[in-house]
Amino acid sequence: MPGRRPAPGARGGFGSTIDSMSPPRLIVGLGNPGSEYEDHRHNVGFWYIDRLARQLMVPLTPQGRFLGHVARCDELWLLQPMTYMNLSGQAVAALARFYKIAAAETLVVHDDLDLPPGSIRLKQGGGNGGHNGLKDIQARLATADFWRLRLGIGHPGERAEVINYVLKAPRREEQELLDAALNRCLLAWPLLAAGDYAAAQRQLHLKAV
Repeated sequence: MPGRRPAPGARGGFGSTIDSMSPPRLIVGLGNPGSEYEDHRHNVGFWYIDRLARQLMVPLTPQGRFLGHVARCDELWLLQPMTYMNLSGQAVAALARFYKIAAAETLVVHDDLDLPPGSIRLKQGGGNGGHNGLKDIQARLATADFWRLRLGIGHPGERAEVINYVLKAPRREEQELLDAALNRCLLAWPLLAAGDYAAAQRQLHLKAV
């Protein structure tokens, strides 16, 4: 994996905050397992992990110990939790504890209703915005200090329609915007891999053209 390793002694314990410029060691894509969910808006985090694994040329394989599909590239781990969205934190905590990966070394990729399709935001910490996957990760890590890569999927307009909306496939024009956003994320990967989050933010937050 491109990027530097943390200096000796810089790595914090499980759930602790370390140097914010440390390269990520765990990338988690959120979604629901099973073919019936694979094309849903809620699974955009899975889509990112699938594409990043192909870019890094590493296979995703089921690992029961970590309750998910896992790939390794040098010091980097990729994870798709197979626990269903609401219990995503079980898989994240299992892998992070085993390999002593700090929250600040963890990047969670997820769908975001508050952003229009095609928009991307990268941030560390903050609330969960009602996202049950983030909520469970935050509870099981006992911290909100992990990084988030927020991929906009838009909002149905009515709160009562949210569940049906996220558990359906995007419209054709939305899918095109999401595909373009995922490609932009892959282009920004070298910056993320190097721990240069500020430069990655500048690149990712540019409005798509």
